Amino acid sequence: MAEQTHVLFVEDDDVIREATQLALERDGFAVTAMPDGLSGLEAFRADRPDIALLDVMVPGLDGVSLCRRIRDESTVPVIMLSARADSIDVVLGLEAGADDYVTKPFDGAVLVARIRAVLRRFGHASGPAGPASAEPDRLDGGVLSFGDLEIDTEGMEVRREGRPVSLTPTEMRLLLEFSAAPGTVLSRDKLLERVWDYGWGGDTRVVDVHVQRLRTKIGQDRIETVRGFGYKLKA
Repeated sequence: MAEQTHVLFVEDDDVIREATQLALERDGFAVTAMPDGLSGLEAFRADRPDIALLDVMVPGLDGVSLCRRIRDESTVPVIMLSARADSIDVVLGLEAGADDYVTKPFDGAVLVARIRAVLRRFGHASGPAGPASAEPDRLDGGVLSFGDLEIDTEGMEVRREGRPVSLTPTEMRLLLEFSAAPGTVLSRDKLLERVWDYGWGGDTRVVDVHVQRLRTKIGQDRIETVRGFGYKLKA
């Protein structure tokens, strides 16, 4: 029997917490549900879940701060939950290291779909399909070279000026998309489809914040913004 996926769910509203936990368990997930950020952090450290669902507004340690604490210790996928589609909530959560967010009230089926989408891309870190418009320098062992940036597509490692660069799985997949087509403009919608596995329209702020996070790690000038179209990796 396949091992259950373990979800850490932090939500202070008793009704939402209990109803969501039941819904996720019906879909085959094992769920640890906590009412506040501090107990959520303790549960994370004790149980090491496969994915964390964090409400933004929880007592003790808010969801954004909890996300930062988790990200300091792990690359486990994190989805933020917010009662508002407020730009500040969304951006703060993503900048803290969240991989996606869902706005409340949410449909249970949509939440499960988003969880499964995140887990699929975290469990499948192979490079994206699609032809490249310009072939990068290829070193031994499947390593791509872009100036001082080296991407090991087999070992899933990145080095800049010879030093390791720590990327989350989402950041790695985003970089793999760019490196598969250097010099080619990739639209935000296309990146949402390929990296976030959205089969529907999504919030492009997710892409923008992750691109900015990636830039801080591989170099601000490495990924170019093409206004009105998207982004491209400089070949």
